[in-house]
Amino acid sequence: MSILSIQSHVAFGHVGNAAAVFPLQLMGHEVWPIHTVQFSNHTGYGAWTGQVFDAAIIGELLRGISERGALPGCRAVLSGYMGSAATIRQVAEAVATVRRANPGAIYCCDPVMGDVGRGVFVQPGIPELMIETAVPLADIVTPNQFELEMITGAPVGSLAEAIAAARKVIALGPKAVIVTSLVTPDAPADEIRVLAVTPEAAWTVSTPLLSFPVPLNGAGDALAALFLGHTLKGLATPDALAATVSGLFQLFADTHAAGTRELQLVATGPKLLAPTRTFSATQVG
Repeated sequence: MSILSIQSHVAFGHVGNAAAVFPLQLMGHEVWPIHTVQFSNHTGYGAWTGQVFDAAIIGELLRGISERGALPGCRAVLSGYMGSAATIRQVAEAVATVRRANPGAIYCCDPVMGDVGRGVFVQPGIPELMIETAVPLADIVTPNQFELEMITGAPVGSLAEAIAAARKVIALGPKAVIVTSLVTPDAPADEIRVLAVTPEAAWTVSTPLLSFPVPLNGAGDALAALFLGHTLKGLATPDALAATVSGLFQLFADTHAAGTRELQLVATGPKLLAPTRTFSATQVG
């Protein structure tokens, strides 16, 4: 199955396409990565080299793929960080182009806008355009808790509020909302949850909360890729959620053991799909 992945890219470390492509390939998916930027490393280090590509390159590369006659075989589009209004519009057009070639293709949008502790870290105007343009187009949306609050304009202080907020997002168009890094007072302080909500039901998977000296970058990119990949393999939402979170926890555990701030994606390798510890999904709504 072929997946068009439009994201940032780094030469060193694992964020954006450097975090998403490998897990999808491990699952046997063919991935067509389009890089919106190419940096030496992620910007969390405070210094980097490289460049931001003109957003028009997305349409240009997609035209080339189309000329090879490949687009009818594209099963999904995956997008992550979009640093400009032009990029958001180009991604929306790419989704429309793929769906014209294959009406059954799905779009998974990681609406990267900000995070707890960091606040909004994209340019002014990006959140509004992301919410108005990209989110309604998506079949699957994977916001973190902070981004869920941004999309709905309401605070999330409990699991019930998170489910209600996710259903507001579903009302905009998506068929599934995966809420990452969910931490609320009604859960144990040493656990972290991922919530999946569809029009029919809601499920959570809880794992131990591992402590890192510096917050990890790229985890959300890997999660979106894993969930999309498992979904395309035919897993139902709760099973895809459980498989995704179990693989991600393995990645976190290996990274924690290595004592590094970069995800140990290659070292974890096949364990992403066959982790030593697994977690099950619990229906909560």
